[in-house]
Amino acid sequence: MARLSRAETQQRTRDKVLAAARAEFAEFGFRAARIDAIAERAALTRGAVYSNFPGKRALYLAVLAELAERPAEFASAPPGTTMREALGALAGAWVARLPHADTDPHDLARLGSDLIPEVLADERMRLPYHQLMNLEALLVALALESLDPPETVPGAPPARRVRLAETVLTALHGASQMAALAPGFVEPFDIVTACERLAGLRLDDWWSPPAVVAPAHRMDERWVPPAAFDLVRAAPADLLDDGVVAILGLHRLAAAEQSIRATPPGAAVTVVMVTADPRETTPLARLILAELCDCLRRAFPPSARPRLRVVCDESGAVAAAAGVSAVSDATETAIRVGAGRIRTRAEGFGACHAAASTVPAPTPSATG
Repeated sequence: MARLSRAETQQRTRDKVLAAARAEFAEFGFRAARIDAIAERAALTRGAVYSNFPGKRALYLAVLAELAERPAEFASAPPGTTMREALGALAGAWVARLPHADTDPHDLARLGSDLIPEVLADERMRLPYHQLMNLEALLVALALESLDPPETVPGAPPARRVRLAETVLTALHGASQMAALAPGFVEPFDIVTACERLAGLRLDDWWSPPAVVAPAHRMDERWVPPAAFDLVRAAPADLLDDGVVAILGLHRLAAAEQSIRATPPGAAVTVVMVTADPRETTPLARLILAELCDCLRRAFPPSARPRLRVVCDESGAVAAAAGVSAVSDATETAIRVGAGRIRTRAEGFGACHAAASTVPAPTPSATG
């Protein structure tokens, strides 16, 4: 039998820790679970657990992210062809994941009940969570706008459906919290009906460019990105496509809208999420997006799914390829890509809008 490589051994150990943690959290909940008990379940030392995860919360988030990224096994309604149908299908897919009154207390569906208390307890978690909610709302809004473009008044800023998406997500996340705190209190079909009726809600919503925009610098550098995975489509992302790549720290995700609104139709737009704390906040980002994007893929036809791609750059390799040598939660850098080369780069507040809206110089015939 061939010996395992170091990377294979590390992955096997990590998988054993995750499996043991999943069982421990399911039986005792996050608060009462113990690292020593997880190590014992995995037949590993306490040190082996900590060598893979910096603490119990990081391990908890990694377990939730892994579960969220697994394909859901429930049957769902067909994708909607109208806003009403799509919102109903989105809500139906969402509530199908929730625990109900007769769900076993140790069922995996109840594992996420301690997430919000953990977010509320630590400011380092609250700001990334808030920014992830902004990104969620943008993804839902883009899907709704593709299905039913809002009317734009001549001379007025472009209309959008972000506030409608925020209202829908408030209802869905509220249902999640009630299912955790008081299972059976909310009838799931009522949530579906309520979200369907929100399709008729008309809000005075538009997008305006940022008041302060970082300067965009024209350039001509090779663009050789590493392999990447799009969390929105759960599929590989070709970062060589012409368009905009925005490298955003988890405190700057709201800037993603600047990229998508300013980029010409048909061009690729990719948000690359980076963080100074990848072992804890990266699983949080994966978890939040996996739960929503699975529902989006079920609720909207392929033609109406958001053209925005989202990549989780845990190692910082994509950022490094874009010229960002050190990342933080405040990182905001954007590049305009064309013909396999970086044509424009902007850094700082408003960088996404600057890179997306600046017309790059013509591509030279010579290549570097």
